[in-house]
Amino acid sequence: MKQLLDHRERRLPVGFVLAATVVVLQLCSECSSAAAQKFEPTAESLKAYRCPEWFRDAKFGIYLHWGVYSVAERGEWYARNMYIEGRGEYKHHVETYGHPSKFGYKDFVPMWKAENFDPDRLVALFKKAGAKYFTPCAVHHDNFDLWDSKYQRWNSVNMGPHKDITGMWRKAALKHGLRFGCTTHLARSFSWFQVNKGADKEGPYAGVPYDGADSRYWDLYHEPSEDTNRKHPKNPPEHWRREWANRIMDLIDNYKLDFLYLDGCVPFQGDDQGKTGFEVMAHFYNQSMRWHGGRQECVMTIKNFKDHGIYVEGISTLDMERDRAEELLAEPWQTDTSIGPWGYHAGAKYRSVNAIIDELVDIVSKNGNMLLNVPPKADGTLDAETERILLEIGEWFDTNGEAIYGTRPWIKYGEGDLRFTGKGDVLYVIALEWPGAGQNLVVPSSALADGQVTDVRLLGHEEGLTWQQNADGLVLTMPQTPPCEHAYCFGVSFSQ
Repeated sequence: MKQLLDHRERRLPVGFVLAATVVVLQLCSECSSAAAQKFEPTAESLKAYRCPEWFRDAKFGIYLHWGVYSVAERGEWYARNMYIEGRGEYKHHVETYGHPSKFGYKDFVPMWKAENFDPDRLVALFKKAGAKYFTPCAVHHDNFDLWDSKYQRWNSVNMGPHKDITGMWRKAALKHGLRFGCTTHLARSFSWFQVNKGADKEGPYAGVPYDGADSRYWDLYHEPSEDTNRKHPKNPPEHWRREWANRIMDLIDNYKLDFLYLDGCVPFQGDDQGKTGFEVMAHFYNQSMRWHGGRQECVMTIKNFKDHGIYVEGISTLDMERDRAEELLAEPWQTDTSIGPWGYHAGAKYRSVNAIIDELVDIVSKNGNMLLNVPPKADGTLDAETERILLEIGEWFDTNGEAIYGTRPWIKYGEGDLRFTGKGDVLYVIALEWPGAGQNLVVPSSALADGQVTDVRLLGHEEGLTWQQNADGLVLTMPQTPPCEHAYCFGVSFSQ
């Protein structure tokens, strides 16, 4: 039973609680000066980072890829692939818009008007879907900033929609009570976008340079470089490292982010072991402390990707792109995934709600969060299928959110088709499949840790549930009708 109690809140006498509170406050006062010490741009200093409790409680967030690339409706990598002869995007571009020497990526900018963009409606929908944080993409690999950027004239205020997209998102997120942050994908742009300076090898335009060769547009397309690496640039020039840092810090400072996501590790390779990236991370953590009375309340996520910068464990929260942990991890982590393609793609097929919820439950049982991407169309609206998916996820949360929000890992993450979470005195058993009317579901003794069960509830089911505890574990008999359409959550209480 001791192992079980270690994962639950003990109820203590009031006098003891008050005395303990005084001691804790004294200790906190004594250590506050140490906690408020500024982060330095070194790996050792950044290891003082701690994932805040709000993120651990939230479990589910929404983000989106939306930008100039959305005009073509062929995904978020269109800016690169339209310049690669033989690619489907190249063929589509030539047939639809013209050759890249005559109509380049820059020419999509005035076409992106975001004319039906209603951030208040969309964020309200994300909240209804169950999201507790919202982190839209603020800049992708295409080098176009979606805020009032001091360091990049190619931005959504100066051009295209002529709107501070990020500012509008933030205002809506705060109105609806969601934590706000941004995802950034800028670091790899310098090498990723070099294909815009190429030329066809055959056909009527063989040898004719694409529009990226025109130096008038190098502040969007970048100066020429032999590094055309689609991952992070291998050894980018100092001015690009500094520009990246200035733009990300500008984003942090002007929009007071709670969350910042880097699409890769710490930038950059060949940069004195991540010096530039460490400077940005330290700046973010220090700003968060300044905004929150000396407490580091922000979340920073990086990925452990090969050839995408420098990875150091413990300096931030780990993000796994379209992937998840196989076991219960000691530290909080996040999966970022999507209902389909990252950027809007006409005719794309989306994942089922059941698959999304099953993945969410598995992630949460292993101490993780899910950040789910939805792709808007160029005008700023979501298609009907995306809205249906979000509303159906929200309906599931309305019934089962108790087993997800604010929970912590149990003594094991799951067994078979069962997943476990815990909160206070309650173990939540989440069945990914419905056993069938009148059928038994057995929760093994190993998940109960010798605890004596006193009550079992099926969330969303108003009547009592038939159950018994024996040597094999906890045997639950299913009612005739399931309370929802997806994963099914049981709240199990134990005697003190």
